[in-house]
Amino acid sequence: MSELLPSVGFQLGAGSIGGFIVGYAVKKISKLLAIVVGLFVVALIYLGTQGIISINYNALWGSIEGAFGLAGSTFSWIVGVISLLPFAGSFILGFLLGFKLG
Repeated sequence: MSELLPSVGFQLGAGSIGGFIVGYAVKKISKLLAIVVGLFVVALIYLGTQGIISINYNALWGSIEGAFGLAGSTFSWIVGVISLLPFAGSFILGFLLGFKLG
């Protein structure tokens, strides 16, 4: 039992620190990505109103739905990560803390 505690403690500590760093970075990157996507959409709308380009909105929404369909296939990967409960649990808590503070 005494050999198990340092291993679990290391997993909890490493998971917390790693989760915090990843959560902080994801929040910063997602903010930047939202700004870039917003500017791109505004540029497309402007060019469309000026008659420079013609946007096929049905094809645009179809490609967006296709991109979000890939998110469902990652569920099986997440189940594997959750099986590493001490590390994954502390990683998720650290991620949420980093995301909140970022």
